[in-house]
Amino acid sequence: MGTFKIDVDEFSWINGAEDDPSDRCLHGRVTVQIGEEILQDTGTVSATALYLLKSLTEDKIMNDSCIQMIPCCGFFMIANPDLTEVSIIGCDTGTDWSVIHENGRIKLVTESGKVEYVDPADYQAEVFKFADKVEGYYQSCKPKEIPEDEFDRNGYTAFWNEWHRRRREGCPDADRL
Repeated sequence: MGTFKIDVDEFSWINGAEDDPSDRCLHGRVTVQIGEEILQDTGTVSATALYLLKSLTEDKIMNDSCIQMIPCCGFFMIANPDLTEVSIIGCDTGTDWSVIHENGRIKLVTESGKVEYVDPADYQAEVFKFADKVEGYYQSCKPKEIPEDEFDRNGYTAFWNEWHRRRREGCPDADRL
């Protein structure tokens, strides 16, 4: 099977600080390898991690109306009514690729049109490693200030609710999360 690797470093909050309790969107530099193609971008890695977790069970198709896998920004979170899922909206800048579940494999299609098939277990391992690294950075910082505005609070709450549910779904050690 093919290659999919993803990592993040140079974490920061939008103001460039290593810690900012009022900023809920973590940024960083992402390096992705899909087959022989290497993609690098700086973006909102908290949104990247959640959309990678979503892609474990759902197709994510590149298009102009959806957030990119590495979005420049992800500042607007829309919660569903029961706060179990969130949609993240940002600007139209970022790096994207498609994730398609096809015949027991994960098909990745880059913006350049290259196609790579990867083993679902290998894909899941990379996604979990990335998401855990991002969450670990959140945990190393001061607790986030919860928004007073109900819409913003619901978006942030739904973000973490969905994150933890999706992370637990594929984890053999779910009790630890």
